[in-house]
Amino acid sequence: MSENKLPSHARVVIVGGGVMGVGLAYHLAHEGWSDVVLLEKGELTSGSTWHAAGQITHSTSSFGLGKCVDYNIGLYSGALEAETGQAVTWHGCGSFRLAYTEDEMDWLRHTLSVGRSLGFNIELVGPEKVAELHPFYNLDGVLGALYTPDDGHVDPTNVTMAMAAGARALGVKIVRRCRATNITQRPTGEWMVESEQGTITCEHVVNAGGTYARQMGEWSGLQLPMTSMTHHYFVTDPVPEFEGLDKELPVIRDDKKVSGYIRMEQKRGLIGIYEKANPNAVWLDECPWDYENWLFDADYDRVMPWLEESLNRMPIFAELGISRDVHGAISHPPDGNPLIGPAPGVRNYWCCCGTQIGIGWGPGLTRELARWMVHGSADISMREYDPRRFGSYATKDWQVTKAKEDYCLRHEIPFPHFNRLAGRPIKPSPLYERLKDKGAVYEEVFGHERPRWFAKDGVEQRDHYSFKRNAVHDMVATECKAVRETVGIMDISAFTKVEVAGPDAEVLLDRLTANRLPQKVGGIALTHMLNRRGRIELETTVVKLDEGRYYLVCAAFFEQRLLDHLEQQRDGENAEIILRSNDWAALSVNGPAARDVMGACTDADLSNAGFKWLTAQEIEVAGHKLWAFRMSYAGELGWELHIPRDSTLAVYDALWAAGEAHGITDYGSFAMNALRMEKGFKGAGELTNEVTLAEADVLRFARQDKDYLGKDKTLNTDLPWVCAYLEIEPDGVEDGHGGEAVMLDGQVVGSTASVAYGHTVGKILAFAYVKPHANQPGAEVEVIVAGKPRKGRILGEPAYDPQSLLPRTDATKVAAE
Repeated sequence: MSENKLPSHARVVIVGGGVMGVGLAYHLAHEGWSDVVLLEKGELTSGSTWHAAGQITHSTSSFGLGKCVDYNIGLYSGALEAETGQAVTWHGCGSFRLAYTEDEMDWLRHTLSVGRSLGFNIELVGPEKVAELHPFYNLDGVLGALYTPDDGHVDPTNVTMAMAAGARALGVKIVRRCRATNITQRPTGEWMVESEQGTITCEHVVNAGGTYARQMGEWSGLQLPMTSMTHHYFVTDPVPEFEGLDKELPVIRDDKKVSGYIRMEQKRGLIGIYEKANPNAVWLDECPWDYENWLFDADYDRVMPWLEESLNRMPIFAELGISRDVHGAISHPPDGNPLIGPAPGVRNYWCCCGTQIGIGWGPGLTRELARWMVHGSADISMREYDPRRFGSYATKDWQVTKAKEDYCLRHEIPFPHFNRLAGRPIKPSPLYERLKDKGAVYEEVFGHERPRWFAKDGVEQRDHYSFKRNAVHDMVATECKAVRETVGIMDISAFTKVEVAGPDAEVLLDRLTANRLPQKVGGIALTHMLNRRGRIELETTVVKLDEGRYYLVCAAFFEQRLLDHLEQQRDGENAEIILRSNDWAALSVNGPAARDVMGACTDADLSNAGFKWLTAQEIEVAGHKLWAFRMSYAGELGWELHIPRDSTLAVYDALWAAGEAHGITDYGSFAMNALRMEKGFKGAGELTNEVTLAEADVLRFARQDKDYLGKDKTLNTDLPWVCAYLEIEPDGVEDGHGGEAVMLDGQVVGSTASVAYGHTVGKILAFAYVKPHANQPGAEVEVIVAGKPRKGRILGEPAYDPQSLLPRTDATKVAAE
């Protein structure tokens, strides 16, 4: 059969022949699936790939992305060419990322810490080292730089062609000059891909359409949020000073002055700019189908301030002409991260698109997607890339707003908890305005506005960014103190809330949860849902509201994942899956005075005898009927109240009025995180698709006497790593942000997942995935925080209330005190 002959069936059809689509074909074949057909409307790379600048760096503070980048550099620098015989034109010149301010230096120090955990060849150097290896760069104002000598750049077309050769050698069929025209799903679940050469039926379909991906999604009724933004780079005339060089200069990443990068392009200069003003979105409705190798005219007015500064930074370019300008379109999702994984609401439709840095990120991410498709789970956390992280709120106009915001942030400092404010609020809770008036600083989670912390005592009500402690630290301390000593109240309406009801609701849920479901009406169970690889899909609280009626609560960003998991794992069960997130709000009331505050607003018996720990009741609070769950993520006496949306403000006001005599305080997600770390409660940073229940050390929430999806894989005993709980010596300045290296006897043994300062206990607390031999209570370790080692110690029990006596406090004890 000739290459361009379209078969009638395949296991997988990939639509799009750029570096992402071809990379996925290559990695699917390596994972054992070779019955793969890739369709490309033009020639391979003819969309965005061919005009990429092709740089790649180890300078990333994302642990998962760092794994991908390291793999990619190994692939480009030798492995791919050795496998395929196809030249990839790798330039291993290294790179510097410059810092002009202390905030930038802090960013580089944190990146160094993450790089240490990944084993990267990476160091923080002074300007003199930059001058030694790159004598032509103007270093005025430079404080330091991150040096990553194994970095480089590669020819995008050659890389793609080499992966195509590798895929073909393993049986993949690539059909060029064959435009897909429609993608629909049959009642059987199979997908039909219509094209200019006919129709092909497949089990799995992949949208790797690049700048066409959004409009391709619309064929199948899918809303895939991304917008095409244009980016410039310029190639200068030949540079005389480059003629005598015996090796290539390192790439310079100058985020502050150039908002981009400068490197050699053979004996010429290359300047890439992501201008921080007037970002340009194109093809808002659709990308024209006949565009191939398409470029726009350069817009010098838009980029001129940064172009002028690049010539100031590289004076040897100043008198040269521009021999070539490249102004092409690149996909930008709302948050800058690509869409890699299942499309929302459908089975076996996969996204491999929305990638603004295809050469830098593509092969590693497509390897993870291939693993996900073939084996049921990727080997890095995919939370940041899962297409289901967006909901129906991601309208086309909102996508454009967010893509422009993302473009302008490409070369800004990625501070911890950076808050993207454009296009908000999206889904404010009933308490939004009330809490905003009281100082709430909000974050967005799956469209919901959730309070982070509350501004008081003259602290300005805005985000305060730093890698070090700042004014927010003291605000969070005040909120934690109130919860621990008196009573705190939090708007937790952002939680995902799903009801599963019907004759077979219990059968469905029992098959998908590792823990025993609550047996009595009003029972509560904490449990995990797994995939077929035994990895954790999500953690959820399950409440039995009535016979055949269950209420599930989990983190906001898992909403679509939970809905899809329930629906797609259904095996004929008669059960209705009802989304309650938009109809119900929720409050959390925690602290020693929680019972007194609640008792002033309800006639319900709140004693241990009348309202047992980990039980739920339908009660009235301030005359409004709601569900009260006696549980506490803060580890205190407390309740969660799940309330019809229209009643929420009245309930909040009543509780607040009753609590004023006790010093009631609003608290937000930052305090909630610190409180759960003190209690040793694992969260979304620990419970990921990377790990089994055994590796996460949560097997106590799994029953041995029942079967559930993934059980055979999650009870593994040969553990590559395990989740440890540790304290880190504080320095009063920097606490860490996750991804830091953990060392034992001078060797890297793991990496932190979550880090927070425990205000009650006066310690920095962390969860870290470490090699099992390192997880010994009392073991002394070192943690690389801000680039420097700190003493740490493995803990064998929660730092606060290790016996968990406080949540079970009885009414009589409170009265006696």
